[in-house]
Amino acid sequence: MSGPLDGVLVVDLTRALAGPHAGMMLGDLGARVIKVETPGGGDDSRGWGPPFVDTPGGGRESTYFFSANRNKESIALDLKNEADKAVLTDLVRRADVLLENFRPGTLAKLGFGTDVLAELNPRLVTLAISGFGHDGPEGGRAGYDQIAQGEAGLMSMTGSGPDDPQKVGVPISDLLAGMYGAYGVLAALLERERTGRGQVVRTSLLSAVVGVHAYQGTAHTVGGKVPRGQGNHHPSISPYGLFHCAGGGSVQLSCGSEGLWRRLCTEFGLDPDAPGFATNGERVARRGEVIELLERTFADIPAEELLARLSKAGVPAGKVRTLDEVYSWDQVESQGLKISVEHATAGTLTLPGPPLRFFAPSPDGETETTRRDHTAPPVLGADGDAIRAWLSGSGGVPQPAGDDDVEDGHAT
Repeated sequence: MSGPLDGVLVVDLTRALAGPHAGMMLGDLGARVIKVETPGGGDDSRGWGPPFVDTPGGGRESTYFFSANRNKESIALDLKNEADKAVLTDLVRRADVLLENFRPGTLAKLGFGTDVLAELNPRLVTLAISGFGHDGPEGGRAGYDQIAQGEAGLMSMTGSGPDDPQKVGVPISDLLAGMYGAYGVLAALLERERTGRGQVVRTSLLSAVVGVHAYQGTAHTVGGKVPRGQGNHHPSISPYGLFHCAGGGSVQLSCGSEGLWRRLCTEFGLDPDAPGFATNGERVARRGEVIELLERTFADIPAEELLARLSKAGVPAGKVRTLDEVYSWDQVESQGLKISVEHATAGTLTLPGPPLRFFAPSPDGETETTRRDHTAPPVLGADGDAIRAWLSGSGGVPQPAGDDDVEDGHAT
């Protein structure tokens, strides 16, 4: 393996999406990630579909599971079984990072509370992801993405209008919690270099969404406003959003400065100083009129021609692509955002690629050092024998193979 985290061992006890996404991010950076799964069924997301990929022998693999589990190994452990708990204990002693998204208190019931983990391995960094936080009046509440999107205010700001709350098209609270979690793990590993000791990093779906409220948050906390959904247009910049044009097409454009507004007006024969339109503040106050003016102006212009004219004028613009268009786009290919891996049962898979790239200075400018040796999401338990042999000292470092209360105890 290669990457900035080469040599870091991560034990991933998580399932579903938030925790697995954090683990995948660390794996993308070169860490060795051992995914601990429940015998029999494994990570819940192995059964989430369709779509599924049929495999030889009548099996099937979930594309949902593929989305969050590349660059990992899998071992199946029953954490109610003493022998399997001993395997986890050995892993914890060797690990740099432990990931868990059980409901608060569940891991302690299994015999791996924070005090036990610290005694087993004082250098261990633990990431714990919950639904609504590990303490507070609703600290034990289970977390699911759509519920968190609603409870954290995101849905109230998303949709065609204030009476049309909509969720984001991906499980964004799960993904953000995973991203914040991985970010916290890296900070804790850096601090460990100074102190020699690990610590517990905690985040939640609630925290992750509130953490990205951005200007909508301060619109309320400072400005006293309560932002609501208003469709595909920015609440503080105008024009900025989606506009319809000829043939049922649409384009998106952004006039984030007065200079861009003037370029737009010059290209399409509009008066930038028309009453009520001369400043961004005036245009935001009369957003509906601005939208109507531009859609009337664009009504006879096909989308491709309109995009070309906007580009010529220097006005930022773009199309709304479907995912098939995204993954066939040469720009996506150029950024390493598609990777090919060999799966043990499903064969060659094309997966979305990691969003980070790394470069080292060189005499010729710079040399890319981004990890390229990605591995496919593992088959359940595929690496169990090799991991046990490594723990017992009878084998080398294995290579990836290309509680009712506990059963329901995951928080996310």
